[in-house]
Amino acid sequence: MATPRQTERFTSLRNLAAICGGLAGVGGITHGVGEVLQGSRSPDGIVFDSWAQGRIARNLGGEPAMTLVPNLLITGTLTILASLAVLLWAVAFVDGPHAGRGLVLLSVVMLLVGGGFGPPMLGMLAGLAAAGAHASRQRWTGPLAGPAGRLLASLWPGLFWLCVLDAALLVVGSLVVAGALDLAVPDLFVYSLFLVVVSMPLATLAGIAHNVRHAPGAANMPRLARPGRRRLPGVAR
Repeated sequence: MATPRQTERFTSLRNLAAICGGLAGVGGITHGVGEVLQGSRSPDGIVFDSWAQGRIARNLGGEPAMTLVPNLLITGTLTILASLAVLLWAVAFVDGPHAGRGLVLLSVVMLLVGGGFGPPMLGMLAGLAAAGAHASRQRWTGPLAGPAGRLLASLWPGLFWLCVLDAALLVVGSLVVAGALDLAVPDLFVYSLFLVVVSMPLATLAGIAHNVRHAPGAANMPRLARPGRRRLPGVAR
């Protein structure tokens, strides 16, 4: 059983970016496979269905995507490659100083070649979390020194798990529910996407607040001055 200290080490912005970025890559690969299976033909337009037949097409509305490439076989191949790049970057390079920018850039590429809409959005939000993991503590010490910072820091563990579970539902849950169980509940995953769009930026801010308040020397953080009566010189306390 994990100790509280081990759990606290796991709930980090670095891990949030790695998990959500990896899931974004898996979701993109799913779109790419559906596109490859449609063969060498032109899509119906810039926005099209990644899956034209089967349970995913029937239960998830075809997994819509967009592409600038006028061939579904090439689109699917590029989507799989871009998604693998997102997955690799999230797992192997999330500790680098440019981890956030790299994840955002690769997610944009995944969006433009057919990786759907949910996975690229999740990848961009993972990039935001990766950037937050490398945010300067000195820069954020002042803004997060007051009650708002304490509140955000206290919410961090719950927001971390909310984002992880929601991202897993969005990617893995959709495959299990729509593919394995053959259930048509597309609204569930639309709401799941909306939730991750709202919760990930908030979780990133909460993670920064947590890092600031638990950094070495955080006990000496400046406190906001309390309004009150000013003492005159020479007046005893």
